[in-house]
Formats: sequence, C-alpha cells, structure tokens
Amino acid sequence: MAAHNLTKIAATPGKQDILITREFNAPRELVFKAYTDPQLYTRWIGPREVSTKIVTFEPKVGGKYRYIQRDKSGKEFAFHGVYHEVKSPEMIIETFEFEGLPENGHAALETVRFETISNNKCMVKSKSIFLSPEDRDGMMQSDMEKGIKESFDRLDDVLESEKKK
Repeated sequence: MAAHNLTKIAATPGKQDILITREFNAPRELVFKAYTDPQLYTRWIGPREVSTKIVTFEPKVGGKYRYIQRDKSGKEFAFHGVYHEVKSPEMIIETFEFEGLPENGHAALETVRFETISNNKCMVKSKSIFLSPEDRDGMMQSDMEKGIKESFDRLDDVLESEKKK
C-alpha cells in the first residue's frame, strides 16, 4: 500500500468543511515542530515536484505566514494566512488561503490537532471550514488532494530523517 493511501480526506457533498487525518510514526512534539519550524516546513509542504520559498513565517498567536511554491516549469502558487492559536504541541488554528483560486479572499479556517497515539506515533487531524460549499468545492478541484497526500508522504520522510539526528 502506498503511504499516501494512509491519508484520509472527507468532504461531504453540500457541506463547507474538509476533514483530513493521518497517522505518523513520530512523537507529536516532532510532528508539531515540522509544522512550526521553517527549515522543516519547506522540506515537506506541497507536492514532490515543487520547491517552497517562505516569504513570512511567524507561527505564534497573531503571526502571519506566506509561502510561494514553484513547479519545474516555473509556474508559481502562493498561500497565506494568519495564526489564531498556536499551542505546542497540541494544536494550531490558522486561516488558509490559496491565492490561485478565482476571487481571492475566500479563506478557510483550519484547526490542526496533534494527538499522541503512543510514544512514537502521532495522529494529525485537520479540519478546514470554508465560507461556503462552493468555496470548499473550488479548493477540492484545485488538486488539493494530491498536494495533501504528497505533502504528508514527504513529511514522513522528513520525520524519519529528523528521528535519526
């Protein structure tokens, strides 16, 4: 079974939210660090064929983030948001906006929870709530699923590398 098949994405028709879950073979403190350390974050966020450049990265209450991803052809995709709560190593609440969607300004509110399963395993549960089912559907049609699954596969690789240090 491919690793990305471990990522579960649920989007009920007519609803405005997406629920994403994934178990990682790493302590939650390390998984949380991968979400909040810019050196680690750029190594896993996005599909394998993109590189990520951080413009702003302030994982604290009231902090902002913005990053730009570039594919092999040079096409760029930008994302930004604001952190509403950062509680190490338990939870991050932030807004998320993909600047490539038509009619920018349709941000989602994301809550990411990091749950200990055992000393060496962590469950990440992410819930994104969009302004409308149409906004949610627009995100789903933007190759979001591929991006999430490949990001989490890359995160597996980063976590394995960091555990060896």
